[in-house]
Amino acid sequence: MRPVIVLVSLLLLAAAPAHAAVGFQHFTIPDPQGAPLEVGVWYPTAAEPRVEPIETDRQTVARDAPVAGGRLPLVVMSHGHGGSYAGHADTARALANAGFVVAALSHNGDSWRDPGRPTEIWERPRQLKVLADYMVGTWRDRDHVDDGRIGAFGFSAGGFTVLAIAGGVPDLGTMGEHCRAHPDFEDCAIVARNPLPAGQAITWTQDARIKAVVSAAPALGFAFGRKGLEAVRQPVQLWRAENDSVLPHPYYAEAVREALPSLPEMHVVARAGHYDFLAPCSERLAKMAPLICTSTPGFDRAAFHAEFNAAVVAFFERKLR
Repeated sequence: MRPVIVLVSLLLLAAAPAHAAVGFQHFTIPDPQGAPLEVGVWYPTAAEPRVEPIETDRQTVARDAPVAGGRLPLVVMSHGHGGSYAGHADTARALANAGFVVAALSHNGDSWRDPGRPTEIWERPRQLKVLADYMVGTWRDRDHVDDGRIGAFGFSAGGFTVLAIAGGVPDLGTMGEHCRAHPDFEDCAIVARNPLPAGQAITWTQDARIKAVVSAAPALGFAFGRKGLEAVRQPVQLWRAENDSVLPHPYYAEAVREALPSLPEMHVVARAGHYDFLAPCSERLAKMAPLICTSTPGFDRAAFHAEFNAAVVAFFERKLR
């Protein structure tokens, strides 16, 4: 089945309007409840691109160039634990080349620059909504964005984030039993180092403007259950790595698949590991962070991302256009 899905995705991507180049902006935005949020934005442009340093990589983009087109759909992106706004830059560029505006943030409290509060996971959907609000209400090029066509993409903790902002309500009380049974799982190791605050009232931020969701290897999938995901009525594209040793099957993506009220578009990536959903690493990043850059021998992350990006673009094309 998967080769057929990939072929259809590639055909749809080929039919999408391609743009001459991808523009890029990098800035911070105010957060009314915390420090400013770091943001990267990719979008279609007619300007001439050049190679630019972005985080630990170099990308061919037109920095601060004018946006090409009007009433463009928007995709907001949420990275995984300890990541940054640039962790899925190749997917962002693929979407921008197909006519989307893509805005990604670095989550304060759970990014590589600011890692101190990773278990305050309810802050993630709140911060993502701050980003969506900014992009349609304050961004200098907001007139190019169609605020009726907004999607959300997330990986790992970001995969959890986009399900939560789409209407999901997890029960963090399930963490105790889960971690007693699986103390070596990464989420349980994080909680062991950074205990959840006891007795704190938690508000889960949701955003009804989110019309479609792509969730790759979602963290804490077991914590939702059917009741927790009953309000997620948007179309969902769900991804799982076959050899995910960080968030192992069946407690995460599979738990989400079983609990969603409607069947998602499910993809299981043969031989892939958890971090293969991240963009292929630059040489510099591979030296800095071999754990997230090393794939199973024989697995071609770059080739996979050509398929992955095509499928993500095709999904948002169908659901947001």
